[in-house]
Amino acid sequence: MATPIGNLEDITLRALRVLKEVDVVAAEDTRRTRKLLAHHGIRNRVSAYHGYNRERAGEKLLRCLLGGKNVALVTDGGTPGISDPGRELVREAFHRGVLVAPVPGPSAITAALSVAAFSGGPFLFVGFLPSKAGPRKRKLEDLGGLPYLLVLFEAPHRLMKTLEEMGRVFGGRRILMAREMTKVHETLLVGTAEEIRLSLKAEVVRGEITLLVEPCDTVAEPEMGVLEELRYWSRRSRIPMMEVVKQVARSRGIPKSEVYRESLKLNQESNES
Repeated sequence: MATPIGNLEDITLRALRVLKEVDVVAAEDTRRTRKLLAHHGIRNRVSAYHGYNRERAGEKLLRCLLGGKNVALVTDGGTPGISDPGRELVREAFHRGVLVAPVPGPSAITAALSVAAFSGGPFLFVGFLPSKAGPRKRKLEDLGGLPYLLVLFEAPHRLMKTLEEMGRVFGGRRILMAREMTKVHETLLVGTAEEIRLSLKAEVVRGEITLLVEPCDTVAEPEMGVLEELRYWSRRSRIPMMEVVKQVARSRGIPKSEVYRESLKLNQESNES
């Protein structure tokens, strides 16, 4: 069941009815959910279900469902099952033959998309990037040439480092940073990764963050040879050549040394011109 991502008034009439009628409300953060219920004059049983107790709490909730009771699953805010442990409970309920009905409503993804001037085409929801630097960097490189608007979540303590890495991969592509959406301190910034990073440099970044990256204008044609693809990316990207080499090798499934040899030809072309 979708709940407000900030403003407590952003909830549907159906959601309020269901929250009153179910036998138990399974919440990622019971304090936050009790605040929501109290705001709307709802008194109901609230049970904790989050990433640290999901096996034990999930089994207990499934026994309730199999016993004929009704459970409302909510997350901290927005739609459960998207980048949170609720997905596992939904999956297990499905496998055990329990009907799971969506109660739609607020979502950080659609809220950010609705105000992004460069949205409108297909988008790819990435979720949270890897927390470790190496895997995060590789993930961004894999995403760099895709012709889709990218939607990502990021934690505040990793935002500055992620923007720095995005600058190297995405170059001058525009990014929308949406922070604390629908809340008192809602912040929307549009610019390159470097521009956003500089504008936040003097701040202590807090709150929930959604990042939208405008799509790559075009992608390399699949019939291109290795040298042609390297030439293509050298003209259209600010990614260092060695990073391009690794990306091309990974996408084509060929040894990096083979791509590197082709990149030397490209360097020779540059020197001759």
